[in-house]
Amino acid sequence: MKLSEFDFDLPEDLIAVRPAQPRSAARMLIADGDATHDAHFRDLPDWLRAGDRLVLNDTRVIPARLSGLRHRESGQGPVAARIEVTLLEPQAQAGVWSALVKPLRKLKIGERIVFSDALCATLKDTADGQAFLEFNLTGDDFDTALNAAGAMPLPPYIAAKRAADARDHTDYQTVWARNKGAVAAPTASLHFDLPLLEQVSRMGVEITYVTLHVGAGTFLPVKVDDVADHKMHSEWGQVSAQAAAEIAQTKAAGGRVIPVGTTALRLVETAARGGTITAWEGDTDIFITPGFQFRVTDALMTNFHLPRSTLMMLVSALMGQDRLRGIYAHAITNKYRFFSYGDASLLIPAR
Repeated sequence: MKLSEFDFDLPEDLIAVRPAQPRSAARMLIADGDATHDAHFRDLPDWLRAGDRLVLNDTRVIPARLSGLRHRESGQGPVAARIEVTLLEPQAQAGVWSALVKPLRKLKIGERIVFSDALCATLKDTADGQAFLEFNLTGDDFDTALNAAGAMPLPPYIAAKRAADARDHTDYQTVWARNKGAVAAPTASLHFDLPLLEQVSRMGVEITYVTLHVGAGTFLPVKVDDVADHKMHSEWGQVSAQAAAEIAQTKAAGGRVIPVGTTALRLVETAARGGTITAWEGDTDIFITPGFQFRVTDALMTNFHLPRSTLMMLVSALMGQDRLRGIYAHAITNKYRFFSYGDASLLIPAR
């Protein structure tokens, strides 16, 4: 398969930079087999039924974007340089994180970046364009200082249009976020508010929580012409024994398993690689492209994705490439809002 098969032209004005308010007011395109319907996210109960199971990612986004100063003595006296940091993931050594640093060339091994009166970090090492920073704090003290100094790590296509602000601390977090560690949000879940979640539960729709810490790699562009040559990024996830049992029970009873977001889908399909879903924990680099055999997923709730992205390949695998092209053409014609803060879709493949 060629990368060009997953390309499309998107008008710039359809890229959302703020979410709908309230959350459930976002529009929702329903692709039910060959039929396409226009609705709003608050209409979701009309498209679910008792016995369905929603799989939700309970990861919590950390305010991973930091701005600080590196101080250095020079022949002309003390000088400072502005350093921008995006945390990626914690390392085995307490207080050490891998990170993207801009500009990395302005920082030497052993130099310190000061982010606030409470928080600073020292550059320990670099590898493959990443930095390894050792912070002065760990545990709850680090979390408190990071929450005060950090900004939410908005996707590049939003950050290019505006800076993160206080609203994003709430907007870019699901209402059920629990296990901290993500540096990007499971954005399909952002449309849920608690009243809607309670409404679908009352109608007999079951809820299962899994954890996948979404990494910055989710925004990495595919740079190869042949999709088979792409190296997928990895992310840590966990499907508990209870979650696996709940999903297996729904499958056995003939109910539909509906991951909310591509992150939840990638995780449960990883846990079901052996044929049936089982408890699983570790780093997954599952790469879902057309031809993939879905063992768990019956439908998917997701936003509208970037052209030429691995997520476009995933939704094409679920719906079929021709059908998905039609879905996206409909969304563009009808001015759905795209990407992380954009509108939703409910994709139900033909059976």
